[in-house]
Order: sequence, then structure tokens, then C-alpha cells
Amino acid sequence: MSDDAPDSLIPYDDIVQEALRAVVGRVLGEVMVSGLPGDHHFYITFKTRAAGVTIPVHLMERFPDEMTIVMQHKYWDLKVGEDYFEVGLSFSQVPAHLHIPFSAITAFVDPAVDFALQFHVDAESGPEPHEQAENDGPSIEQEDGSNVVTVDFGRKK
Repeated sequence: MSDDAPDSLIPYDDIVQEALRAVVGRVLGEVMVSGLPGDHHFYITFKTRAAGVTIPVHLMERFPDEMTIVMQHKYWDLKVGEDYFEVGLSFSQVPAHLHIPFSAITAFVDPAVDFALQFHVDAESGPEPHEQAENDGPSIEQEDGSNVVTVDFGRKK
């Protein structure tokens, strides 16, 4: 008997990733309608060069691979579609409009309740170290919590 799991003909990893990104969409959709409740706020990390991402050139130059935004006190015009969200944020007092497909998101964290989702990124296209975007807003340390969900079915290539 072999310890190696057989290759699946069903793309479970992709299906789970899509479902978890739908969680992000649902949460942002509720925030779009009702605002951020209580102390909830989000750190959202995404691939800046992913298909469908639209951010200002100066941000693309500063974050050529990946960036993290903070949605807390200073955001506006949040719009949530079936497969993307748009939001206005300011970076060093300069307003910017961002369009981010859910498929570009690599992490979603709500430190107020110690909740986090991390999305699988292939080793070849994994995130490079980057500095926080530091969009205008309070800086809060992110803790490693027990509510982190990471899904990786060890896809073979």
C-alpha cells in the first residue's frame, strides 16, 4: 500500500479556493450596505499584476508583485460585484481608486476577531517580500490567530 494520495480528477483545491474567496465577497458586500460594524477592519493582500487588477501607476511601481491594503476608517465608494470589489483609499494623502478581482486576493484578515483566510499560491508565483501599503489609517499589529484557514491539497504538477 502506498502513502501517496492518487491525483484527483476533480479540482478540489480550486473549488475550495473559489468558495473561500466568496466568503470575502459576502463580507465586503455586507460592509458595502451597512458599513464596518464595531471594531472590525480588514487587511487585504492581493497580487498587483493579476488579471483585472486596476490600481494607480505609482502604486504599481511601489508594489510590483503584491500589496496589502487596510480597510478601516478611511475608505469610500466600496462597490462589490460578483467577482471583484472596488474601493477608494488614500496613500500619503493622495486618493486612489482600486479595482481588485477576488481571484487576485492572497490573504484576508480581520484582526478585530482574529480571523484570517490565506489563499494557495504556487511556489513558482509565490509572493515576494513587500512592505505594507500604509494607506492612511491607524496601524495595528496583526496577530497569528487560531482562526487562520489555509488550504493546500499538495497539487502535483
